[in-house]
Amino acid sequence: MFKHCHILLHCILAASFTTLYAQPAYKPSYQQLKKYEGTYEYINHTTLQIAASPKDTLLYAIIGEARYPLFPHQKDVFLNGSKQKVTFQYTNNTLTGYTVANGQRDSLYRLLTRKVSFSNKMWFAKGNGTQPFTYQYQIPPNRHDGLIPGSLYRSGLDTSNIHLLMNRIVNNTYPDIHSVLLVKDGKLILEEYFYEYDESTLHQLRSATKSFASAIIGLAIDKKLIADVHQKVLPYFPEYQLQHVDNVKKDISIYHLLTQQSGLACDDRNDNSPGNETKMYPANDWVQYILDLPMIDTPGKAGRYCSGNTMITDRIAEKVSGQSLARFAQENLFTPLGITHFQWPFVPDKTHQESFGQLYLRPRDMAKFGLLYLNNGIWNGRQVISSEWVQQSLTRHSVVDGMDYGYFWWLEPLTVKGRTYQGMAAKGNGGQRIFIWPEIHMVAVVTAGSYNQQSAANRLLMECVLSAL
Repeated sequence: MFKHCHILLHCILAASFTTLYAQPAYKPSYQQLKKYEGTYEYINHTTLQIAASPKDTLLYAIIGEARYPLFPHQKDVFLNGSKQKVTFQYTNNTLTGYTVANGQRDSLYRLLTRKVSFSNKMWFAKGNGTQPFTYQYQIPPNRHDGLIPGSLYRSGLDTSNIHLLMNRIVNNTYPDIHSVLLVKDGKLILEEYFYEYDESTLHQLRSATKSFASAIIGLAIDKKLIADVHQKVLPYFPEYQLQHVDNVKKDISIYHLLTQQSGLACDDRNDNSPGNETKMYPANDWVQYILDLPMIDTPGKAGRYCSGNTMITDRIAEKVSGQSLARFAQENLFTPLGITHFQWPFVPDKTHQESFGQLYLRPRDMAKFGLLYLNNGIWNGRQVISSEWVQQSLTRHSVVDGMDYGYFWWLEPLTVKGRTYQGMAAKGNGGQRIFIWPEIHMVAVVTAGSYNQQSAANRLLMECVLSAL
């Protein structure tokens, strides 16, 4: 869920960055790359920035927090991860924009301004890359937000592993890691930020938003706005004149959505699926689009990862509460957790196809959410969400992508040194993680920027955190 390059084949961003360009035919210098820097037009009347990196001498397209590399091909021509040619255009020797090869027709985007400034912090995890990095551990500060600081030295974790973790993030062994937080035995023992990120930065959660959407349904059930998860879905949407309705579709329940077993022809892992998120985002109404898909299975038969299922549960929560998703979340989840700063712009139509209806939170607040579930729905002595809902959410109900799945939660085992730690995880594109390990009383939060690439988040947790126990 929440991928960039989800629409329009002519977009500059890549759907996948697995192709490596180790020896490009054209190798411009950093100074040569800087001439392309600026703010340019982008799809849907938005803008993007082009920046040259002094760290790896590559050009990047930047949208929000996401950075996507453009690989040099020849003079003024670069390749994105889909091998589309991105060609910078000139008029009278003056840079005017770029085109993206799109079949028989190239799409043109104008340069809006060359007046841009990029801090070195966005390229280097710590420092400016010119001085050796030496890590000195500090106990996280007490910000009086409900998280209690504690010492790594009293946690039972091998401190040398944490030093290794920091060095690997800085030397780019674990690339594009924005933050790492660890809570052990109820104490925040590690809180580290990298690049331009700090404790006040809201971070996009991408598909980790799904686990919060699950909590919202649980809260609606706790408040008796929804009777239970077995309520049928279609009666919540009498306003839609759906084209593909049969008795099989009428059997879809909220449970089937939460467990990714709706039976709808919706599979984000299959580019040819009619319900793939890339086809949903340009629609005028995402909820109607998903509900109108044909059925390919009986509900409950098989798990398929479908972001559209979450759009439906979110809209149901709004309907039964009479509130926006953000307002309902604020009153019933965020305020009880002491979360005061967030964004959840849930507008399920094409006007928000660049933000995907996702949640933005600070990493400390992500850690609070993990602790809430680790502690069976209790926060500071208050039962915020029922323990029954937490237990059911973290219980296997289906199998998605070969992994056990709860209510919009992944049940992911990680094996280190022959020992398997059964974790429950909220996971998002780019390396967003909230991991819970009940057996060792620990929560880990990772935020990262490896969008549409293989993230190092799980690897660093295995190699430097779980191995430190």
